[in-house]
Amino acid sequence: MKRHLFLCLLVLGSILSCTQRGRKTHETMEQNKNELYLLAGTYSTENNTGIYVYRFDQEKGTATYTSQEKAIKPSYLVVSSDERFVYSVGLDEEKKAIANAFSFNKETGKLNLLNTQPTNAAGPCYINTDRNANFVVTANYASGTVSIFPLRNDGYLDPVVRLLTFEGNGPDKNRQEHPHLHCVVFSPDEKFLYAEDLGSDQVHKFNVSQNSPFLSPGDPDSFQVEPGSGPRHLTFHPNGNYAYLINELSGKVTAFRYDNGDLNAIQYIASDTTAGVGSKGSADIHISPDGRFLYASNRLKSDGIAIFSIHPSDGTLTFAGYQPTGIHPRNFIITPNGKYLLVANKDSNNIQIFRIDPQTGLLTDTGNEINNIDQPVCLKFIQSS
Repeated sequence: MKRHLFLCLLVLGSILSCTQRGRKTHETMEQNKNELYLLAGTYSTENNTGIYVYRFDQEKGTATYTSQEKAIKPSYLVVSSDERFVYSVGLDEEKKAIANAFSFNKETGKLNLLNTQPTNAAGPCYINTDRNANFVVTANYASGTVSIFPLRNDGYLDPVVRLLTFEGNGPDKNRQEHPHLHCVVFSPDEKFLYAEDLGSDQVHKFNVSQNSPFLSPGDPDSFQVEPGSGPRHLTFHPNGNYAYLINELSGKVTAFRYDNGDLNAIQYIASDTTAGVGSKGSADIHISPDGRFLYASNRLKSDGIAIFSIHPSDGTLTFAGYQPTGIHPRNFIITPNGKYLLVANKDSNNIQIFRIDPQTGLLTDTGNEINNIDQPVCLKFIQSS
């Protein structure tokens, strides 16, 4: 009898132990799922640390400093699709324009410089890579060009294989005297790449190939927007049927219907209402993961985020509100779960964390700022391991 009771207690204890281990394993998995790495590119000079890394809890909206990696003005970053590598634009010690390749360790949250390659062009301001990791491409603002770098299997950059040049100008004699390439974005299916040209009010289109030199002119090879718009950043709706362009000079968002490579403008709507009095500082644009809301950042006279609702049947935008931010908001990012929006304020030297109202899309400042960061201008997430 005692032996039977002992065996029952032993089995019960084993069951409880397994249950507890299972619960802890589940809790750990949920915690890992909610934890992201936040990478911040900056305008840091050689005297400062260039890329900052934080752990970010996307349920609580809190960040913890992890590490830093030295780089000169790594103002824009892109993460490889497998999250093993990070690429940035920047400068070398002689102040020449380069692209950097880093490996990223998910266990430690640290970046490690692999190599650098010259862009062969001045003023790189945006960098992107295809999902298959065939190549990296940079938009070069000052020279008005696009550089194409082949990628090795180990994540290293090969030298520029091709430099794309453009022609044209716009009505703004101070800002549109010649092409100024500001962004390079792939279509959702990666059949096409779009290069946004602030200088000529065009969005250039290229066919994407898996083989070097990777890009060839599309048909048509460009799309014209309103004169004086100054195209800056482009983003696609999660459903793949619409695209949205933030125009730096006009302060407007252009909504496009997207169909097999073609962009057909269906709406122009103001994001920065002070653009007409000289601000000309619209910067970045992103859509909530559920596809219901669009956000656009504006700088120089009315620092903040414009908020729009997206009509589900035709993709048009309706102004929903405006959220003031710190000084000179540039790039911003939305958490994968859609709960928070983080803004990099270059001249406030901080990153603000806003909570997103799931019903209205409006933002509430959580007060959970990331401070002591030198001129942040680009934010990217990597899923924690």
